[in-house]
Amino acid sequence: MPELPEVETIRRVLEPSVTDDKITEIFIRQNRMIRGQSLYFFKQELTGRQILKVDRRGKYLIFRLNHKIFLVHLGMSGQIIRTTDNSVSQNTSFPLPDKHTHLTLWLSSGTVLYFRDPRMFGRYILSDPNDESRLFSNLGPEPLGPQFTPSGLYQDLRKRTASIKALLLSQKIVAGLGNIYVDESLFRAKINPAKPGGQISKKQTKILHESIKLVLTEAVNAGGTSISDFQDPEQRIGNYQNHLQVYGKKGKSCPHCGTIIIKENLAQRGTHWCPSCQK
Repeated sequence: MPELPEVETIRRVLEPSVTDDKITEIFIRQNRMIRGQSLYFFKQELTGRQILKVDRRGKYLIFRLNHKIFLVHLGMSGQIIRTTDNSVSQNTSFPLPDKHTHLTLWLSSGTVLYFRDPRMFGRYILSDPNDESRLFSNLGPEPLGPQFTPSGLYQDLRKRTASIKALLLSQKIVAGLGNIYVDESLFRAKINPAKPGGQISKKQTKILHESIKLVLTEAVNAGGTSISDFQDPEQRIGNYQNHLQVYGKKGKSCPHCGTIIIKENLAQRGTHWCPSCQK
């Protein structure tokens, strides 16, 4: 699943190339991914809008339009591919649009955006700007922003009986973290992923806060993690998979102590961790 670093990578690639463009034409193959509006309303309201800015909130990509916001959640396997016309990109190994391309946007500059999602867990939301706070009301602070603080994190974890792995995945404590970066952050902080949130000390919380910011910053700078199908809009893969320390390392030696890294199911997700380093 694209997590914060992958969505931020997409945002950084798209912003300079689509800002000020107008959406001139729309093709929708699969309308079940549209939330809150009919297909007719979605096309009518989106066509002709100008893209003023491309933002991100957690794992959501936000196209700020004149008088509207267009939110995109990429689900488990979503991709956005940018080309300069509606022919096959020189970099792609498949024709576009293909059967997994469920939304296509043609822009006034000649740019075409293909929204692909083989597993179809993504979603598109078109809404009014004054609805934004409601739409994101259940999201915690941005981990790379000023509102994410050690003291705030500690207060949010206090008295929580759920595992720290589950709490970080929930998006309510901090936005944008998924399975990869939770595992990596907990490893850096030397915290057992099964440990209840309320049992994490102030000192551990401060280290965890620093670890989350460090891991995410490194991953953003590396262009995200490409383990299965993540590519940026120019179809370049990320590089952070080459720097992962525990995620996907089941059966390999811990880089710190040499203990074999294990993988077990926790919070309904495969969880990688070192039983010696993480207490």
